This record gives sequence, C-alpha cells and structure tokens, in this order.
Amino acid sequence: MTAKKVIGKLHLWLGLASGLIVFVVALTGCLYAFQAEIQDATQPYRFVQAENRPTLPPSKLREIADTQLPGKHAHSVNYAEPGRSVAVIYYSLSDTYYYGVYLNPYTGKVLSVINYNKTFFRWVLNGHYYLWLPPTIGQPIVATATLVFVLMLVSGLVLWWPKNRNAAKQRFSVNWSARWRRVNYDLHNVFGFYVLIVGLVLGLTGLVWGFQWFAKTVYWSTSGGKALAMYAEPLSDTTRMGIQRNQPATDLLWRRLVKQEPTLKSVEVHFPETKAGSILISTNTLNDNTSRTDFRFYDQHTLAEQTVTHPYGRYDRASTADKIARLNYDIHTGAVWGLPGKLLMFFASLICASLPVTGTIIWWGRRSKAKPARSKVSKRKPAIKAVVQE
Repeated sequence: MTAKKVIGKLHLWLGLASGLIVFVVALTGCLYAFQAEIQDATQPYRFVQAENRPTLPPSKLREIADTQLPGKHAHSVNYAEPGRSVAVIYYSLSDTYYYGVYLNPYTGKVLSVINYNKTFFRWVLNGHYYLWLPPTIGQPIVATATLVFVLMLVSGLVLWWPKNRNAAKQRFSVNWSARWRRVNYDLHNVFGFYVLIVGLVLGLTGLVWGFQWFAKTVYWSTSGGKALAMYAEPLSDTTRMGIQRNQPATDLLWRRLVKQEPTLKSVEVHFPETKAGSILISTNTLNDNTSRTDFRFYDQHTLAEQTVTHPYGRYDRASTADKIARLNYDIHTGAVWGLPGKLLMFFASLICASLPVTGTIIWWGRRSKAKPARSKVSKRKPAIKAVVQE
C-alpha cells in the first residue's frame, strides 16, 4: 500500500470518527461570529441616551443592582462608551449562576435583568466549547476533535495535490454541470483547499485553549524558550486593612483612571472576592479588540498598582510572546482584522462545517456503489461453473 493510500485511509476514518463533532463546533462558531452585532440589533436595553453629566460610580451601580439579585455576588461593573448602558455582572463558578443587570449609567434606572445561562448565544457557546456536556467531559472531546481536524486539513492537502498539470485544472473549480455526486466531490475537495489556511488558523488557535501543552509550546516558541506563567491575581496586603477613606476604593481608582484617560471605550471594575483579593480594572481604547486591553491590578487596601508575571497585565509592558498569546481570541474570531476578518471567519467556519457532510456523502456513495458490484460477481460464478460442467 502506497503512502498516499495510507493517508487516504487515515483521512477517511479520522473524518468519520470526528465529523459530527467538527460539524457542531464549526457551525456553532459560525453562529457566534456576529453575536455582538445581533444582540445590539435585538436588545434595546443595551443603549441609553448619552448625557453631558458624570456617570454613577461602581459602588452605587452595584448597590442598585444588588436589589435585583439578592444573595448573589457582584463580579464587576462594565462601563461602555457614551450612549450605552452599564452592565453589572454577577458570576459564580461554584454556584453556576451568570447574570447581567443593565442600568442607565446616569440615573441608575434598571433597564433589564438577564440570566445569561438561558440566552441563545450562551447556548451556542456551550455547544462550541463543550458540546452541551459537562465541561470536564466536553472540553477534552472538543479539543481532541480540533486536533484531528487540523490533521485532516493537512492530510486533505496531500490527497488533493494533483499528479500533473492537466489534473490541476480540475482541482480549483467546481463542475456545477456534472451529476450531483461529482458536484459534492468537488465541493469537498475544492472548498477544502480554499479554506485550508483559514481552517488551520481556526484549528490552531482553538488548540491554544484546548490543550495546556499546546499553549505552553506556542509561548515557549515565541518567547525564545521561556515558560508560560499561569494567570493569577496578586494578593492585597491584609496588614493594611482598615484605612479610612471618604469613598470606596473601587470608586477612587475608577475616578482616577477615567480622568487620566478620557478616550476609553470600555472600563470594567472587578470587585475583590476576599479581603486578600485585588481590585482589577480592565480598560480598552478600541471596540471589539480584546488583545489591546489593559489589565490593572490594585491592592484594595493601599490602592497601590501591582505587577503580574503572566501575559494579562498592562499592554505596553507585555513582551512579544505575551502580545501573541493575547491575540489568540481576536485571531480566532477574526476581530483583529475588523469586519472583513469576522466575515472571513464566518464563511470559513461555514465551509468547515460542510466538509464532514460532503466527506460522509462521498464515503457513503462509494460504499453503496461497491455493494452491487460484489453481489453481481457472486451471481455470475455459478453460471460459469455450470458451463464448465456441461
């Protein structure tokens, strides 16, 4: 058996084994591509009339939102650009709740209370990450299928590669006038070739989240051999507790930051979970580009800014490897290239979702075609025997 036939067998059986998972992951990724734009178009509570007056501080907005969700812990207050509402986020991994209380940032009026766990796009995201299974089960399955998908793209290129120039002419276009089986064959091969590079980008960026060993390898390669530091919040100095102030620490830090950087598009104030926890304030001067977010950590008692060793600190202090690590989400979604990038990833995901379907049809067609041929031969054998006996 030649090497190409071995690759063909691997391509077939790996594809059949992972096809349904790849289909679900690619299709949910396609659905999620424009979730921000769709939500803005369908959820009016995300917008308010912009006013020429100060917005309410984090502690006040949290106090108002707490009345809507008693007993739940406010995780952060998320300010957006003028004309948008503020969202107070309530999140608990242990209690598995995830809510958002949307308020008018000028008046504190409650506009809506959303249980994110029951929204359509949360459902889509859970399918994309976990196949709607418990995370400890679904995540490894999705990660493994993503790795198989990357191997499938590479093996598909080997199988697609034409033997000569005449064969090459047929590999770059779909023969729409042919019979449907031939059209399906062309769709699988031609579209698979054209989506190859983008599909590899989608797959490899997905593997960064899927496997720690892969994320560490990428970081090691881009940093010149340095180890990837895991995300961890610095601790506050609990020996300095009890410092008297005329307003909460989160409000002081927020006011200072907004005054220093008036062009910020988003400001997220994260409340400390414990007395030893830090205050995290993340800011961005751009919309829909997470890689350039500044993550600032502060001691909740002294208000001193703290340094971190992992990639998620100040953007201007990040190394090249840190910036590459932070780009992963924006590359995966296409946001790094703006709207054209998101469109590219949308259509690429759609084509990736089609590949298991067209591939299965090819396999089933060949399987069905082979059965009558074998039965035909078996029926002729007795007839030949009869002639010989006569």
